[in-house]
Amino acid sequence: MAAIEFTNVRKSYHHGAKAIQVIHGVNAEIRDGEFVVIVGPSGCGKSTLLRMVAGLEEVSEGTIRIGDRVVNELEPAQRDIAMVFQNYALYPHMSVFENMAYGLKIRKVPAAEIKLRVDKAAQILELGSLLQRKPRELSGGQRQRVAMGRAIVRQPQVFLFDEPLSNLDAKLRVQTRLEIEKLHRALGITTLFVTHDQVEAMTLAQRMLVMNAGHMEQFGTPEEVYHCPATTFVASFIGTPTMNLLRNAPGVQAGRILGIRPEHLRISENGWPMKVHTVEMLGAERLVYGTLGNTDEGEPITLRINETEAPPVVGQTIHVLPLSGREHYFDTSTGLRVTACQMPISSI
Repeated sequence: MAAIEFTNVRKSYHHGAKAIQVIHGVNAEIRDGEFVVIVGPSGCGKSTLLRMVAGLEEVSEGTIRIGDRVVNELEPAQRDIAMVFQNYALYPHMSVFENMAYGLKIRKVPAAEIKLRVDKAAQILELGSLLQRKPRELSGGQRQRVAMGRAIVRQPQVFLFDEPLSNLDAKLRVQTRLEIEKLHRALGITTLFVTHDQVEAMTLAQRMLVMNAGHMEQFGTPEEVYHCPATTFVASFIGTPTMNLLRNAPGVQAGRILGIRPEHLRISENGWPMKVHTVEMLGAERLVYGTLGNTDEGEPITLRINETEAPPVVGQTIHVLPLSGREHYFDTSTGLRVTACQMPISSI
């Protein structure tokens, strides 16, 4: 196992006047044995950052360390990493055992050691009864487990996952996500996991690195990122539904944006007027979508209420107020947080 350190890491394509910078000075340290998720929308640079760790993309500036080695100039095979892609990339003519053993075989690992490693990985991933099957005889979730098994037998210092759940249906995504979490607990190998799915990020990460247009917006625990977003981008990207970002709510100073989570608004007789547009029933809770003010032209605002509260009627004007201490303020021009944040006691 090994720590990973990014020091002012930048990535550009082309040179001179045609240069296009896609990663803008990332600085972060992933601790030995830590599970870190790199999350952000499509095109934000998260996979590029991962591929630079793997050696599949060159680093334009800065350094990447794995353990005590700067790996910028090392070939992928020299970095002691194992990578799992969203495409399983299994050899169709090989059995599960042969797919998992192939990387060790070409490294001339003794046959007895190969069998020991494959059997152990198969036990961890519950693949023991499938070792003689071909990939075409497996479900999507089983194929992904084989891909993970192929990485496990390498016994690397670092696991790299590049959107490994994207090709699975919703049920299998949840199941495989739990298997990855269990795998990390069992092996304790330093892991970088790339996803655009904030649910995957929030549930898997010990810490998460939020990317936006090649910039690292925030690096912290899921609790820190959710309860104390560093920027309006993080506030709007993390959380379902996203945080309300209001410029025209009563009492908001010029040059500031008020952020308030939908669950931190309460219906109040003396609150801000909110015109109700839609009410969504989601089992134990309801989401109320509307606009701030008495018309349809106000700022969008969302309220989350539980099943014990009477839902408002579409077209009705209700009144809402934020819970004390749950307000967030951001600078209008930079999007940066401008007030301190107090983590809820239950999240500390």
